Amino acid sequence: MPEVGGGGGGECSDTNPLMMDEPDLSTFENKTGLAEDMKFLASMPELCDVTFLVGETREPVCAVKAVLAARSRVFHKMLYQAPSPQRKKEAPPKENKLRQFLKRSSEPLLNLQNTAAQRSYAQQLTPIQEPTGHQHATLIIEEFEPDVFRQLIEYIHTGCVTLQPRTLLGVMNAADYYGLDELRRACHGFVQCCINVDTVCALLASAERYIQYKCTKTLVQKVLEFVDEHGNEVLNLGSFTLLPQHVVRLILAREELRADEFTKFQAALMWSKKYCDSMNQNSNCHNTVSLNQTISSFLEYIHFHKIPANVLMKDIHPLGYVPYSIIMNALAYQADPTSVDPSKLSPNRVRRSAQGRSMSVQSSGGEHYGSNTTLTSSGSSEMVSSEGHKHSSN
Repeated sequence: MPEVGGGGGGECSDTNPLMMDEPDLSTFENKTGLAEDMKFLASMPELCDVTFLVGETREPVCAVKAVLAARSRVFHKMLYQAPSPQRKKEAPPKENKLRQFLKRSSEPLLNLQNTAAQRSYAQQLTPIQEPTGHQHATLIIEEFEPDVFRQLIEYIHTGCVTLQPRTLLGVMNAADYYGLDELRRACHGFVQCCINVDTVCALLASAERYIQYKCTKTLVQKVLEFVDEHGNEVLNLGSFTLLPQHVVRLILAREELRADEFTKFQAALMWSKKYCDSMNQNSNCHNTVSLNQTISSFLEYIHFHKIPANVLMKDIHPLGYVPYSIIMNALAYQADPTSVDPSKLSPNRVRRSAQGRSMSVQSSGGEHYGSNTTLTSSGSSEMVSSEGHKHSSN
C-alpha cells in the first residue's frame, strides 16, 4: 500500500543557498525519527490534551491540540475558537446613587481581602494548576469511523499514513472535511490505481457510510464504471454478498453492466441466501426471512428470455425461486418473439425503460450532514432506501 508523507532517515544536506558560502555548516534532518516520536506522542494519552470519542462505539482517539490546530484550520477553530455562551455579557443593571457610593467605599477593603485570600490559596496549590486553555478536552466525533479518524490523526502528527482501500473513502472525505488538501490529493491519486476486481466491493461498501460527502460521489461513479466493464467477474466475487441490498439492485439494474443474465441471477441468488442466513441467525424462529421473497426483489432486473432454454429448465426452474409464468414467457419469447407481450417478460423493467430510467446512487440533504443513501430511478414508481423499505414516489 502506498505511504503518504515526507520520508528519509537522518541525512546531511548542504544544498541550502545560504550555506553554500559557509563550508563549516551543514543541515542534519531526521524526518523518520521525528515522525516516529510524534506517533508515539499521539499514542500516549497522558501526553495528549484532547480525546476524541469517535463513531457509534465512542472509541477514544488521543491527540495534541497544538499540533491539530497548526495543521488544520478546522481543528484550530474547533479547539480554540469555539463560541462560548459566557462571552455574551448582559448590560449591567442600573444602580442607584446610594448603592454606588457604598460600593466605592468598600472597594479598598474588598481588594485587600481578595489579595490575602489569593495568596493563601496560591500557597496551597501543589503543583500549580494549568490555565484553562491547557486542560484536557473531550470531544465527540460522529462523522467518521474510528479507524478512519485514527489514520487522520496519525497523518496530522507524523505527516505519514498508509492508504488502503478499506478506509480510503473515509480518509479522503475526512481530509477534505478538515482541510488537509495534500492528503486529499494523495487519496484521489491512489483511487486511480486501487480500483480493481478485488477492491470494488470494499469501496462500494464503504461508500454506504460516506455517500453524503462530495468526494464519495465522484469515486462511486468511477467504481460503477469499473463494475460495468468487469460485470461477470464482480458478480462472481464472494464479497459481492456483503454489499447493501440497494447497491446490489443498483448494479443489476444498470443497462451498461456487461454481464450475462444467468450470472446476474446467480449473483442475486447468492446474495439472497447470504442475507437470509444472516437475518435468520439474528432473529427468533417466528420471524424468519423468506428466500423467495428476498430474491423476488431482484428478478425484475434479469432478462430471463436471454438465458438459454436448457439453462432455464435445468438450472433455474427446479429451484422454484422464479415464478412459472416468467419461465414460460421467456421460453415462448425464444420460440417466437412476436407471441409474447414484452411487458410480460419483466413488467417493472419495461415500464421504467419506457419512462427513461437513469439509475444512480443519490443522497438527500446537505453536503456533509443529514443524507440518506437511496436507489432512485427517474420516472419510476418506487424508491428503496438504505433500510430496504419501499416508498411510493407518486
